[in-house]
Amino acid sequence: MFTFTFPTIFFFTVLRMADMHIQAKLVNLLKQDKIQLWNPPYTTEYNQAGQQPLQQLAVNYAPIVCFSVSEVASALESIRSQAVKRGMGNKTYRETFVATLELLLPKDGKKDVKKKNYLETKLDVIAQDIMTRIAEQYGLKYIKLILNGKTLTPEKRLDEQDVKNNSKIMVLRVSEPERKKQMTEEEEKKKTQDQSVQRTQKGFQILSERDGTDDPATTPFLEIADQKGNPLKIPHREKKALILAMGFHEKGRALMKRKQYDAALCHLLQADDQFGTCGSVLLSTVDNYAVLQLDIVWCYRALEALSCLDDGKQRLQRAEDCFLKCYGEQQQRLMQIKGNTGREEVLFLRLYLLQSLLAYLDGNEHQATQKLMLVEDLYGRLCLDPGKMTGLMGLGFSEQEARLGLRACHGNVDEAVLHITHRRQEREEMKQQERERRRRRMEGLATLRELGYSKRDAARALQQADGDMDRAYGILLESTQAESAAVTNHNTEVPIDQSKVEQLLYLGFEPEAAEAALKLTGGDVQGATQLLLDNQGVLPPELLSPSPPSSLSEEPSTSSESAGSGSQGEDPMDVDLVNEVLEDIPRHEEDYLDLTLEEESEVIAQMKSYLHRNCTPSS
Repeated sequence: MFTFTFPTIFFFTVLRMADMHIQAKLVNLLKQDKIQLWNPPYTTEYNQAGQQPLQQLAVNYAPIVCFSVSEVASALESIRSQAVKRGMGNKTYRETFVATLELLLPKDGKKDVKKKNYLETKLDVIAQDIMTRIAEQYGLKYIKLILNGKTLTPEKRLDEQDVKNNSKIMVLRVSEPERKKQMTEEEEKKKTQDQSVQRTQKGFQILSERDGTDDPATTPFLEIADQKGNPLKIPHREKKALILAMGFHEKGRALMKRKQYDAALCHLLQADDQFGTCGSVLLSTVDNYAVLQLDIVWCYRALEALSCLDDGKQRLQRAEDCFLKCYGEQQQRLMQIKGNTGREEVLFLRLYLLQSLLAYLDGNEHQATQKLMLVEDLYGRLCLDPGKMTGLMGLGFSEQEARLGLRACHGNVDEAVLHITHRRQEREEMKQQERERRRRRMEGLATLRELGYSKRDAARALQQADGDMDRAYGILLESTQAESAAVTNHNTEVPIDQSKVEQLLYLGFEPEAAEAALKLTGGDVQGATQLLLDNQGVLPPELLSPSPPSSLSEEPSTSSESAGSGSQGEDPMDVDLVNEVLEDIPRHEEDYLDLTLEEESEVIAQMKSYLHRNCTPSS
């Protein structure tokens, strides 16, 4: 696990869990028996229901699905009408290219919770056009549209965002000015959902640019560390994306703790987008990405977004695959790293519980029951004795420490005391090491700057040299010589092999950029390709017009330095943004494992009530 050292919106599923369950079971039976409800005798030539055939089908299926005849008949009619509607929509789309979209409206935006809502539109229009239509038709002034867990961009066309005929579009309410009068003074100060996301992104962007060249006491910066607190070496671009992803995730988790699942989901989906820009190799070695997938589906559940069934199943599969790679098949890798697996079991409890829920909604009672059995077994082991918790807290440990310690030691109080004490010592040692590392870094920076090097170049050299000042000095000397040679080569105008330029053009780069990259790399095609890829095909001015060696240059103005401490002239708004996002970063590296299991126990009880329903359908 990587760690760091609003007006409410509503949406509600059209169908209850029982409705989705019975429909899923009936659809499977209809497929088995090759029955097409949209054809006669179940649907007349005027698209009306064939009452007698449907009723007989309900009588036949009721004892199989363990629901009453009336419930089965109602579900069959719902399936039939949806199929007819879809068929008519498909025909319209083929003839006119007008697509039919299913709208999943907010609960208070629907007149009839049982009735589905549709919108017909061409797909070459921008999303803002249908947002305007939805707002006018349903009286929803400020909304967002979500497709498969992704927010639609208002300025982009629907077909460019993978919207297709019969797509299901979630409609989220993001602001309701008419409710402002009912808000408390504190709530009135809160920003809208978009502003919250933007502030989070800006705050973590500032932090991602900081490199530790300023005093951390006045200018906080973030480092990405492993489970033991050791800083990880990650390429700068990937590190920035990872900090943004983790930042959005932590903000989303903070909102989940406050039960603000609507706002949390927006931030978690932003985190998912940012993680998508990170390397797959990196993501497969840590459980951050898996935990994010669990959190997103948990929000779907809390918001009763049951229509996100397909997206939820895919996310849970990604989470399970990631846990397998990170922890090992028998969690042996986790045991090697942490010495126990007790705390991480809460993640598997939540995973299996969500899998059970989705299996039930999919009509698979057997799988739902099997997963729930795993859940109950884990719950029995992870549900802690209140007396033991009180005893540990009486010894001066926090509630979080007591809970994590008891789970790590499988409920053994004496072992938990030793474990918590040991973890405290480890964290203190890590803090001391970090303070020492930063002290040496500041001293090294001061020394190298006295020798005439810029703060930026000195910081980068120290980063490459793992804080070793002598090695950093050697790196700077080599860099100075290389820059001098580059200036000489630049002025000499060495002829470029046209065949090499054509190789880069074949890869899609522009001629001028290709020639410049080959000049900078001495004609090395592979090096030029990598240079262009690193800069997204456009070389920055400082590479095209090399500056004198850093030992002779003036101090550059960089984004990391401009995002320094307030005392150095930082924009007060930036200071506020950074402080705001830092508040949501937990101080304990295992905060994500500290689940009380209160919500989980409610869902377990709900699942048991559904699965233990008596199979006594009445006629």
